[in-house]
Amino acid sequence: MQLSLFGEPPAAVAAPVPGLAAPASVAPADPAAFRHPRSQRDIRFGEHLVGYELRRARRRSIGFCIGAEGLTVSAPRWVGVADVEAALREKAPWILRKLHEQRERGQRVAAARVDWRGGTSLPFLGQSLVLVLDPQATGAVLKGADETSPGAPALRLHLGLPQGADPAQIRDTVQSWLQRQARRVFEERCALYAPRLGVRMKRLTLSSAATRWGSASADGSIRLNWRLVHFGLPVIDYVVTHELAHLREMNHSPAFWDVVRNALPEFEAARGMLRTEVLPVLD
Repeated sequence: MQLSLFGEPPAAVAAPVPGLAAPASVAPADPAAFRHPRSQRDIRFGEHLVGYELRRARRRSIGFCIGAEGLTVSAPRWVGVADVEAALREKAPWILRKLHEQRERGQRVAAARVDWRGGTSLPFLGQSLVLVLDPQATGAVLKGADETSPGAPALRLHLGLPQGADPAQIRDTVQSWLQRQARRVFEERCALYAPRLGVRMKRLTLSSAATRWGSASADGSIRLNWRLVHFGLPVIDYVVTHELAHLREMNHSPAFWDVVRNALPEFEAARGMLRTEVLPVLD
């Protein structure tokens, strides 16, 4: 049995957190317009023009889904367009709020795309890590602040690559280093929290899943997404604690959340960061 990281918590706990969002479509030239790439119909809410995808489905009611591409409406075959648009107008404030949120997130994702070259920075354990192309280095070497250079970044990753290294080569070298660091950090944090929860982890594996930060199996296996290494330790500790807690409670019941809270009383703040933070796009 495997359990996703984000089950349904009790009312006192924040709502389930989605995983990494897919890249949003490019914002239209008109800032007041929102158009789904497969839109068949338009509707206007005041100054806002919304182009939406209408799907006919076997269902009893009209459903709305707002994702990275825009608004999708699912409606029974027997419901007329006039009734669909009446339902849309009734939900207009919610729809516009969600469309704006998706657009803003898409812009942040676009801004987070990594330019693989010397001088580029990306987050590592909650700090800024600057890439340095250094032919004298062997592999990838982490160094702290350069005391001879005031204002130098706190963390620098020296890569044993020539100044003209191909971006793909830089990317592969950095990602390999990040994955090694992720395993090291995750093993340390699991070793710290497992005794506190009274559980034994038998195996740790790294994941690169697009929509899941971690999972746990009844056989004592834990899977953690290596990209958690971009976050600071409070977030990593929350995910580690969450998965270890499943080795006691293989569900998302109130008893499960009590186990998490007893080990990590302030976990809600860290959990919230998984909702709001946009990680660097490493492709």
